[in-house]
Amino acid sequence: QVQLVESGGGLVQAGGSLRLSCAASRSIFSIHAMGWYRQAPGKQRELVARITSGGTNYADSVKGRFTISTDNAKHTVYLQMNSLKPEDTAVYYCNAVVVTIGKGMVDYWGQGTQVTASS
Repeated sequence: QVQLVESGGGLVQAGGSLRLSCAASRSIFSIHAMGWYRQAPGKQRELVARITSGGTNYADSVKGRFTISTDNAKHTVYLQMNSLKPEDTAVYYCNAVVVTIGKGMVDYWGQGTQVTASS
């Protein structure tokens, strides 16, 4: 199992920056993939950014503005968000995908953190 604890959300003016952090309860070397998803009111949860041993991928809407990174020593994944837009407003969730014997790939989720970019 993996517990994920997020921090760093808040209210910022459009054009501003925030950095989200997600601390995992185990080494992220043992985790297949980590990522950030978001869910705005009335919308489905969507992938924002993801990182695996093979690299990173981003939603088209955040490319060039958001950067996902990890600190393996701290078991932490970050999402640096620059040039925030009102449409980035959502609850952001940290996700970890763990390969589990007998179960395949299992998803774990953080509790979510609110990000609001005001116009």
